[in-house]
Amino acid sequence: MRCAIVHYHELGLKGRNRGFFEQRLARNIRLALKDVEGTRVEQLHRRVRVLFPPHTKLDLIRERLRRVCGVAYFAVARAVPLVLTDPHLDEVGKAAVEEFRTQPFSTFRITAKRADKRLPVTSMDVERTVGAVVRQLLSKEVSLNNPDLTIHIELLTDQAYLFSEKISGPGGMPVGVSGRVACLLSGGIDSPVAAYRMIKRGCRAVFVHFSGRPLVSRASEEKARDLARLLTTYQYRSRLYIVPFGEIQREIIFKAPAPFRIVLYRRMMLRIAEHLALQESCWAVVTGESLGQVASQTPENLCVIEHVATKPLLRPLIGMDKLEITEEAKRLGTYDISIEPDQDCCKLFVPPHPSLRTNREALERVEAALDIEHLVQKGVEKAEVEEFSFPD
Repeated sequence: MRCAIVHYHELGLKGRNRGFFEQRLARNIRLALKDVEGTRVEQLHRRVRVLFPPHTKLDLIRERLRRVCGVAYFAVARAVPLVLTDPHLDEVGKAAVEEFRTQPFSTFRITAKRADKRLPVTSMDVERTVGAVVRQLLSKEVSLNNPDLTIHIELLTDQAYLFSEKISGPGGMPVGVSGRVACLLSGGIDSPVAAYRMIKRGCRAVFVHFSGRPLVSRASEEKARDLARLLTTYQYRSRLYIVPFGEIQREIIFKAPAPFRIVLYRRMMLRIAEHLALQESCWAVVTGESLGQVASQTPENLCVIEHVATKPLLRPLIGMDKLEITEEAKRLGTYDISIEPDQDCCKLFVPPHPSLRTNREALERVEAALDIEHLVQKGVEKAEVEEFSFPD
């Protein structure tokens, strides 16, 4: 029988709440594989087992499980009944020979692990007995330090699982255990990475994109959709709000000095995002800001922007530099989307010398000329909503 054995790390430290986290992880695995016919997901002792028919494409199983947050690693394995009355573990040894006979190797080692310590057979017993069978029937040599092939055997109550490859997952927490957050999704490199980091910590992300429409084209909106669609592969269902921001920007331009524009844009975006977050029962707003990266992200400007927040404002990338963020974006697959040319609303009408150390009192005097409540309401009312799901 073929299956995948899924391991987790952090979930095992949750004490009496561990069952809740394990159930959520199993549920998310079912969502990730819901279109793969014949799959069955079961919770075992500190593991999750995914059973699938023989004709199932293994590459598809691997690709889906790689994206399930909460999975530390998994292995596509062969299951063998564990007959505890068989002191020589003949069935396990024969299965190992059959499974790895065609693989090219000269030296090997057996690494066994008992997930259930109540089993009378020990890991060392399995390693010795199965190793002897493989050595005899395949005429291969044992090498404990530098083998060509490591055969892993996991013992789970009544089954032994054989595999040679451990495949890393994202780790972290299962999506849905940490509530909802509203993530500003600009279409650039940073914000998708920030959203992913919160998804990995168990949050369900609601995406908010500010478009420069009607002053610019819809190119940034298409990028936001593509990014939301990709990030949905990690959380299975997503909602994207597209807020036409061009008219609000024009109002700011007419009534505010040029150096203050960027900070005023950001404060207005935060206010609108918080209203949408309230509608979606989000407990926090997430941005892709990194300390000192651009003019709006100096310490002084970050403080002035955050001052209008009423919900927690989370900045997962605050201590990362651009190279680190870019590498993570490439790994996620968002980088190629993010670098496509577009017309970002934040880059519209950027002054040559924006304020780097904005004084809050001075900014609020300028902001008093704006009808904040009306502009926020306009942004919320004109927001367009789109839904995404994975697998489609």
